[in-house]
Amino acid sequence: MTDTAHGDPIDAITAEIAAALAGLDRSGIPALAQLAMQGHRVFVTGDGRSGYMARAFAMRLMHLGTQVYFVGDTCTPAVAAGDVMVAVSGSGTTASTVRTMKAAKASRCQRVAVTSDPSSELATMADLVLHVPGATKHRKKGEPSTSQPLSSLFDQCVHLVLDAVCLTIANSRRIDNEAAVKAHANTE
Repeated sequence: MTDTAHGDPIDAITAEIAAALAGLDRSGIPALAQLAMQGHRVFVTGDGRSGYMARAFAMRLMHLGTQVYFVGDTCTPAVAAGDVMVAVSGSGTTASTVRTMKAAKASRCQRVAVTSDPSSELATMADLVLHVPGATKHRKKGEPSTSQPLSSLFDQCVHLVLDAVCLTIANSRRIDNEAAVKAHANTE
């Protein structure tokens, strides 16, 4: 069913995603893929909706043979030098995510910020900033316009960008669907 007042919502969302990602510096995708493949272990963090995108990324990395942990899970070990921390926050100011990045910095991890604000506190602590253009709930100056509420546009763009990182890793490691299925949970 089409919403006649606003046009087709799928078309509106995909147009917003395409417009936002047109401003993406894509060099961060292979850079993050390389870090993830070279790191001893990969730790992923994020809160709220960004946390869901981070968890999806962690699961995909696991399917691609990466030793990965989501920060805050009960079986997450301590971070150490040689590890990689990937922190997702649209604003780059989420207190728990910033605090986690500070701990990673103190532990001499490689640090990646995935954010819509490349000048945020989170980004200033990162070795690599993956600037994902997308509107957040704050609607800061310079964010792409969106008809969607809260951080939906940022979340959608992050999901696609991190999937591109995973596809880069899969291609590099020559992991196809059949190989990835072997790492998929079989206890469901």
